[in-house]
Order: sequence, then C-alpha cells, then structure tokens
Amino acid sequence: MPHTSLNPATNQVIQTYTSWNSSQLKQALEKTRHAQQAWAQTPFAMRAEVLRNAAMQLRAQRDRYAPLITQEMGKPLREARAEVEKCASVCDYYAQHGEEFMRAEPVESEASKSYVAYHPLGVVLAIMPWNFPFWQAFRAASPALMAGNALLLKHAPNVPQCALAIEAIFRECGLSDGVFTNLMIEVKQVAEAIASPHVHAVTLTGSEAAGRKVAACAGQHLKKCVLELGGSDPFIVLHDADLELTVDMAMASRFNNCGQSCIAAKRFIVVPQIADEFLHQLKTRVAVLRVGDPMDDTTQIGPMARADLRDELHRQVSESIAQGAVAVTGCQPAEGAGFFYQPSILDRVTADTRAWHEELFGPVAVIIRAASEADALRIANETRFGLGSSIWSRDTARAEQLAAQIEAGSTFVNGMVKSDPRLPFGGVKASGYGRELSHQGMHEFVNVKTVWIR
Repeated sequence: MPHTSLNPATNQVIQTYTSWNSSQLKQALEKTRHAQQAWAQTPFAMRAEVLRNAAMQLRAQRDRYAPLITQEMGKPLREARAEVEKCASVCDYYAQHGEEFMRAEPVESEASKSYVAYHPLGVVLAIMPWNFPFWQAFRAASPALMAGNALLLKHAPNVPQCALAIEAIFRECGLSDGVFTNLMIEVKQVAEAIASPHVHAVTLTGSEAAGRKVAACAGQHLKKCVLELGGSDPFIVLHDADLELTVDMAMASRFNNCGQSCIAAKRFIVVPQIADEFLHQLKTRVAVLRVGDPMDDTTQIGPMARADLRDELHRQVSESIAQGAVAVTGCQPAEGAGFFYQPSILDRVTADTRAWHEELFGPVAVIIRAASEADALRIANETRFGLGSSIWSRDTARAEQLAAQIEAGSTFVNGMVKSDPRLPFGGVKASGYGRELSHQGMHEFVNVKTVWIR
C-alpha cells in the first residue's frame, strides 16, 4: 500500500510514494547501524554543530516547510510556522546542553575512582504521528542524535512529504549519511524493524492501541521502549479563577491544531459557582471561530487530518448526546469539501456518556460540572489516562496543593499544558511511560554505565 499525501482541506491527492519491501528495510537498518558506530565516536562539538545548522535552516526556510505541514495534515499555516520555530528551539537546546547532560558523574565509593558514564545506546526507532509532523520527529531526534545514537523515523503514512523533508534537513546540515533515515515502510513492517538486531530501542508517540502493540513487540525482543500515548487532560476551573485568562487559555488549549493534540484540554471540569459564566464566555468565543482554508492566515480552525478521524469524532459526539449530554454549539461536520468539523461544546457530560470516558481528538470541548472542589479532583483522576492537567485559581498555593494529587505526568497552574525542551514530558497510566525532553529524556536512550577502578 503506498504512502499517500492527501490535502485534508480539499480531499485531493498531492503525491504517492511506494512503500519499501523487506530487502530495502534490511539494507537501511544495516546501513544505519554502521553509521551509528562511527557517529558515536564524533566529538560533541561536531554533533552540536549539526543541530545548530538544522536550527538555522529551519528558521531560514520556515516558509518553505510550514506549507508542507498544512497541506498534508491541515493545521492553519500560522500554527505550522510556530511548529517549525519550535523544532529549531529543541535543536538549539540540545546543541547547548547535550554535552553537559552526557558528562560522567563522579560517585564516592571504596574504589580509588568510580563514576557513572553515559554512552549512546545505538539505533533508536522513532514511530511518530501526523498531528505535529515536524515537532514530534525533532523532539525525538535532537536528544538521541546529540547522545551519539542514530535515529530511524517511521512516520505516519499520511505525512510522507514532511518525513522526507526532515531527512533532507539533517543531511543538508552535515549529519553523516545513514545516521538519520526515514523508513518508507508500512505498519505491518514495524515488528520486523523492532526485531532487527540493528535496532536497540523504540520510541512511539501515538494511540493507546499502537502503544500496546509496540510495547509488546519491544518487550518480546527485550528492547528499551518509551511511549507517549493519548490523553484526556482535565482543565479544572475553581471558583476564584481569573475568568478572562482562563477562557483565553481554554480556547487555545482545546482548539489549537483543530483539537488534535494529546495534551489539549479535553475535559473542562468546573465547580458550581462559576460553571454558567465560564460556559457563557466559552460559547461566545467558540461561536465566532473562523473555520476555513488553512493556508489563509485569518483561519483559526482547519480541517481534521483524515475523514475517518472526523467520522469517529462525530460518532462519539452523537452517542454522547443520545446518552444525555447537551449540544451547546456545533456538534456537526461542516458542509463542503475537506474533513472539517464545527468547533463544538458538549455540556452536562456525565459518567453515562462516551465523552466522559474517551479521548475526543478534535475540536470539541467537554464540560463536566463538578459538585465541589473535591469532586473536581475526583473527576480529574477518574480516567485511564494521565498525560497533562491544569488547574485555574487565583489561590496558587491551594492550586499547587491540589496539583500534587492529580495523577498525570504534568500539572500546570494557570497555564496551558505544553511541551518545553527544558522540562521532562510524558505520562502515566494509559498515557504511556518514560520521558522525553530535558536531561531525563536524553537519558532514556543511553547506557547508564558504572565504572569502578581500584
């Protein structure tokens, strides 16, 4: 089955690419392993130079790369530009700090000398999604490459042009041939890649279902695995929240990228004192969102990435309404070409509805009315997911106390959940395990080696 680049705003095919056969995959894996062994011997200064060159190229060619993102997965062009800029920032971050993160740590013992060394693990297979087609790949590649690993990119099949562009960026910026390789393979070939002796670890950002399959395969072959999976992030609005700020951030967190983000706010859990006013202000803002051509800089909501994703979202919404949720605005596919869905709000969502239990991966805000602050906390944790979370209150000391009780990989107080190269990123429960970014993310794919000398 070919990899197809299809414009979700028009439903028109841009280009198709032939998938590799088993022989092509095997040759690429062998080449990457040999290239990695040489790359691991290069000085940190050389690795940092490659990343700095990549950062400069990303910024200089931003208006070349951003349209690729928009045309393949539909996000508004202004958001695609921001994504490219963020990729440059993660390259700069590891170019600046990577050597420090890999520095050996002396440890006092009965030895005359003992320390913990960090060495590259080898070849990392990165299985990446379509929703942030540049950022997810650079987020995985930058620390791995700086550590001396090689990276194999198995990108989502609907963003092949983005995958090829990323490979070209690293090649043009001085990375040795084979150290970063885009695998034009199908999902069914992933198990073959994981099983290869030339692959030493796997990182996946994707669905819960994909995570289970990859983790099982990696476990079977005793390969290190990091999973960043779905989320149903709670956005807890307490009675003393700054409503202007809170609604502003609610809009950004739910509707950026057409709501197709694992760390988007998906469950707005609101206490009684403020629920009606919060809903009123949110509805007013949602009703005027501009839906349309994502190549137009005035567009705020582009299409969803695929028809099947839009159709499944609508099934979740329709069934939730049938189960008692209230459609406040939207809650229908948009008419015309492309995979558009109206910006929507579901109110009165209860435990009897699909929207309570499932991740809604699209432009739908779910309002859950809590009975109290304690009830809001209970609802926040009443999910199998645990990626991000946020609390909105003027009493930041109280909010910080509540943050410690939320079962998630991150909690933001009066701020929108986002990934930041300086901070570790990842989840708990069905949202996965392991961390990306910061020094913790870099150390996921190194050999933490004890050296002891008499």
